[in-house]
Amino acid sequence: MTSKELLASTHAAEPTGLSPALRALRVDAAGDWHGAHDLLQDENGADASWVHAYLHRKEGDLGNAGYWYRKAGKSPASGSLDDEWHAIATALLAGC
Repeated sequence: MTSKELLASTHAAEPTGLSPALRALRVDAAGDWHGAHDLLQDENGADASWVHAYLHRKEGDLGNAGYWYRKAGKSPASGSLDDEWHAIATALLAGC
């Protein structure tokens, strides 16, 4: 699956086998920031932290985003939110 296919899946049944981080990206892409954030509340690990960082950056809470980027071991993103979404999705899908 590619990031574009994941994005397109927001209008169809959820693909099986998605990690919580990928599920959160998919829910966010469908326009449910809060639902995406809720999926990650109890998740640990670098992948979930990276998506959590993206979500807080999208929200405009850059201080909180910075915390999650550090926890994920990633540098804060500086490009567009769309570019970051696809970069995260591509990296996480490569690990599936």
